[in-house]
Amino acid sequence: MRLLNTTTLQLSQFHRDIPPYAILSHTWGDEEVTFQEIDAPEREKKRGWAKVVGCCRQALMDHLDWAWLDTCCIDKTSSAELSEAINSMYGWYENSQFAPLD
Repeated sequence: MRLLNTTTLQLSQFHRDIPPYAILSHTWGDEEVTFQEIDAPEREKKRGWAKVVGCCRQALMDHLDWAWLDTCCIDKTSSAELSEAINSMYGWYENSQFAPLD
C-alpha cells in the first residue's frame, strides 16, 4: 500500500505495519493528479491538486501523517497493481482513520 505523507506530499510504500491514515473518497474530475504526476512540479497546475492538498491539510488537522487517495497512490498503468488495489480497497477504507463530525 502506498501512502502520501501529509507534510512532505511524497509517496511511501508500506507492506506491513501500516501507519494510521486518512482516506479521500471523491468523484473524479478533470485533471486529477496521477501516480506518475505526483512528484512532478506541474502537478500544482492541475485542478485535482487542490483535492490532494485539501485532503492532506484535513489529515494533519486530524493528527494523521499519512493519506491515501486513489488518484495518486495507485499506479493505474500496472494492471496487476490496479487489480490488487480494486480487491483491497474495501479493507483500505475499513482500516482508515476518521475524525467524528461534531
